[in-house]
Amino acid sequence: MLLVIAATDGELRGVTGLPGVERLTCGIGPVDAAIATTRRLARGSRPSAILHVGIAGARSTADIPIGTLIIGASSTYADTQSHFVVHELPGRADLVARVQAAFPDAVATVIGTAADVGGTAHTEVEAMEGFAVLRAADVAGVPAVEVRVVSNEIAEPDRANWDFEGALNALAAALPKLVLALR
Repeated sequence: MLLVIAATDGELRGVTGLPGVERLTCGIGPVDAAIATTRRLARGSRPSAILHVGIAGARSTADIPIGTLIIGASSTYADTQSHFVVHELPGRADLVARVQAAFPDAVATVIGTAADVGGTAHTEVEAMEGFAVLRAADVAGVPAVEVRVVSNEIAEPDRANWDFEGALNALAAALPKLVLALR
């Protein structure tokens, strides 16, 4: 069984009714994402893999257009600079390769996780939950991959200029093919 995790129900609408898939809405931000993922992995049957999906922001300097599918080649955590915590997790090469084969035009890059918009200084793409979900999966020994669709430029302060609906529609359209690639 493939466990598909996203912060919101809207990001999961593309997996409704797909066989062999369990959905988990983890909540917004790294703390809620870590708690929900850990709680799920501690109970019940173990998933064969985790697909973490959602929307993301991209830096205007990255030349990554809104609507682009992003594959997490690795995930970084930007909310603490402590030397006592893991700050980067490499992507699972086998899962990344399977997603890339299914979506050859997708961009594979580092996805930064920060609780605040613009909180990642050294990544071209950022979101709010990825590292937390991937870290919980890593600790539990469950393979995981993060896939997102760009909805906005990180530096754009006016959310009216963000394309939430377009990104959510692109994600919903991609999800059946993502699930097929990872099962």
